[in-house]
Amino acid sequence: MDHRTPGQQDPQNETNGAEPAPNYRGVFALLYVLLLVACVVVMVKDASLAGAAFIGMIVTFALFPVWVAASTRQSISVRTERSAQLKKMADAIESMRREAGLSEAAKRVLHRREERNLLRQAIEQDIQAEDWDAAMTLVKELAERFGYRLDAEEFRARIEQARTQTLDRSVRSLIEKLDEHIADRQWDAAHAKAEKIVRLFPDSPRTDGLVERVRDSRNRYKLELERKFLKAAEREEIELAMKLLKEMDEYLGSDEAEPFREVARGVIGKARDNLGVRFKLAVQDRSWPAALEVGERIIEDFPNTRMADEVRSMIDMIRERVAASPSMG
Repeated sequence: MDHRTPGQQDPQNETNGAEPAPNYRGVFALLYVLLLVACVVVMVKDASLAGAAFIGMIVTFALFPVWVAASTRQSISVRTERSAQLKKMADAIESMRREAGLSEAAKRVLHRREERNLLRQAIEQDIQAEDWDAAMTLVKELAERFGYRLDAEEFRARIEQARTQTLDRSVRSLIEKLDEHIADRQWDAAHAKAEKIVRLFPDSPRTDGLVERVRDSRNRYKLELERKFLKAAEREEIELAMKLLKEMDEYLGSDEAEPFREVARGVIGKARDNLGVRFKLAVQDRSWPAALEVGERIIEDFPNTRMADEVRSMIDMIRERVAASPSMG
């Protein structure tokens, strides 16, 4: 017997926020009755259609068990689905009720596997981000708090390998730039770069001897300059010897330059004499552009000589001739 008050809903028809499944039993019942009534009315009103109406009634009665079975299956399916939803809700509430009475230690044990998976994911993210210190901190937590020491050792090995590879790439990149400075003979920049690399990566075996490497490269280049200068002077290749002598001046201190003074004086004297001859010939031939080029070089390379004074007395006139020359303008 149903004791529910009007408007009270059947608990079996309630779901947790879900919309009830449509129930078409009443609609089909109404259609069934209307079909029977229509058949009876046709038989009474029109005798010519009585046969057809009678057949319609037979078909209607034949379909009655099918409709009943379908309606019953639908009702059972709806009730089963709602029962499953109610069971899930009851299980969730029961789980919350049980956990509410547990201590923090007991809850941690209960969720141990979930926390372990979250911690592993966090370590993986730190490895991808190359945040080695954060990853190592979480690995320590994994070993000491949760007791997964084997997992922790595997992560430590991965982190150390990844960190070593990353740092090695960084060191190689910086050393390549250092080699560029050495190749361009930018010795001050190379020395500063070497010291910086050693400060940044003191534990890397690649940084051993970098400062000495720069110093040795500079010394080898200085010795090569000296050798080339002596050979050029011996062959009386004055232009090349003068060029090398100017570059050697940046590398040799006064004591280091002493063995080369006599050879250098001879080269300089020959260079000065050669320039003087070239200047006089250019002036005699009225080759003003050549005279201007050689004259400016004499003033620059031998500013305190009598030859430079003679060139200075003529240089303005030579420049005027060059400016008035058709080939120059």
